[in-house]
Amino acid sequence: MSLAPARHWALPGAHNIRDLGGYSTAKGGTTQWRRILRGESLHYLDAEAIDKLASNDLALVVDLRGPHETGLARHPFSSHPRVAYRNIALFEALPRITLAETPFDMAQRYCNALDRCGPRFAEVLRAIIDAPPGMVLFHCTAGKDRTGIVAALVLSACGVGQSDVIADYALTAAAHGLIDHLRERALASGGEPEHIERVLASDAGTMRAMLTHLEDAHGGIGAYLKAIGLTPDEMAKLANRLCG
Repeated sequence: MSLAPARHWALPGAHNIRDLGGYSTAKGGTTQWRRILRGESLHYLDAEAIDKLASNDLALVVDLRGPHETGLARHPFSSHPRVAYRNIALFEALPRITLAETPFDMAQRYCNALDRCGPRFAEVLRAIIDAPPGMVLFHCTAGKDRTGIVAALVLSACGVGQSDVIADYALTAAAHGLIDHLRERALASGGEPEHIERVLASDAGTMRAMLTHLEDAHGGIGAYLKAIGLTPDEMAKLANRLCG
């Protein structure tokens, strides 16, 4: 895997905005830089960071959070004059994680998401496919779970190998400022420390288990995308969005 300097976007108010460019594909190509970004909640971005994203040809922001999150603060791109905004509550079909939930298996939650959230995944992927020319940024709160699954599907659809998909997911562990903030907030709310660590972890084994489930239960990325309603033309456009 190539960890080019452009992988992480250094922006005030963000710790985990990353570029999906630079990964080798099965056809011998490479995913392109500045096509698709993944990230965490954006409401801490300052005016300079917002302007930097917009001036770098950001065309669409896809917010994967649910209403219990989006209602906490106004999204900085919700009424931006040059950047479109979509809110798609990706995990609407799953129960919310509670601080007291033990034992907790994040890998199983990811597998459940593939099984139960197909229509929402299709909506997100179509938003990426149909976005205006320019970059697309999708995000959730930590940029790890909902964002991580969407990133895995997009990279897999482009023919990026499993090892790179897993490594891309695990990079969230390096976003120390973000993880520390989320940990402090969860502890202050009365969460059990071991449970909080399980929820915040971006362990490679979690993504590996989800990709195995994608193959074993759904027949792989192509069969999954077909099952959730994407046409061959849409699949080609999705791959072209990042690789073309």
